[in-house]
Amino acid sequence: MFSKTQEVKSPRTAYGKALVELGKKDENIVVLDADLSCSTQTCLFAKEFPERFFNIGIAEQDMMTTAAGLATVGKTPFVSTFAMFATARCLDQIRNSICYPKLNIKIVATHGGITVGEDGASHQALEDIAFMRAIPDIMVIVPADYEEVTQVIKYAAAYKGPMYIRVSRTNLQSVFSDKYEFSPHKAVKITHGDDVTIVTNGETLIEAIKAEEILRTKGIGAEILHVPVIKPFLAKDDVIQSAIKTGRVVTIENHSIIGGLGSAVCEILSENAPTKTLRIGTLDTFGQSGEQRALVKHYGLDYESIARKITEFLK
Repeated sequence: MFSKTQEVKSPRTAYGKALVELGKKDENIVVLDADLSCSTQTCLFAKEFPERFFNIGIAEQDMMTTAAGLATVGKTPFVSTFAMFATARCLDQIRNSICYPKLNIKIVATHGGITVGEDGASHQALEDIAFMRAIPDIMVIVPADYEEVTQVIKYAAAYKGPMYIRVSRTNLQSVFSDKYEFSPHKAVKITHGDDVTIVTNGETLIEAIKAEEILRTKGIGAEILHVPVIKPFLAKDDVIQSAIKTGRVVTIENHSIIGGLGSAVCEILSENAPTKTLRIGTLDTFGQSGEQRALVKHYGLDYESIARKITEFLK
């Protein structure tokens, strides 16, 4: 299930290639983009199926309502742009035109979190998961690497209903092999441990894995749970059981600690198994312009900072 290589691959390319594969099998799949198809990699679908690709331009709200119209006549729209523009700019359209009528639309947003880098605060969506979690009747998924993105997009095509998928801009080291099978119903246990439970997803999974290696040298056994599906939180039993075993929980996300994965975990634990929890993510702040890894370190999301924070937390 787990990759044995250190190969670094683009999750956005996985998305584009998966769209092409799906498009060959289902003529009802259509793709819409807001003039960012090279960045989102929907350009791959556009090249293969130009008659089913719609560049709406820098008019994201119009793109959402156009997708709604296409969904009402039996099409399966995949809608893409940067996470900031797909969510904050389009909340009204997503809520009222997509989720309220429960239309079969897949919003696949790239460039979430502070790893957007030099584009700065205006483009760094640190709140997008919180926005989407608050809207009824939408599934929210944050896959971790190339293989998982591929499988999530295929799952999305078969799933009936609104969905928000956050795909990393960053090229990521492979965690899963082609033997991995995505399931929305459970957490993926990456490591076993008795001292602390780490819950994460997306591009911070690889940081958690590297942090666990440091913790192990200090005699700390960390159990890493990868939870790609944040809403509905179908893996809650796995998180609860691990929290009861270890007695301490840490959440890690490339997102604000307000309203995202950390909030979801705290909500579940407070109702079922109250557990001391540390949320690692961006605090109540905007992002800023900078090189990707410099920003990751500045906001304490690099594996060394994570290991240090967990060590201090366990003291």
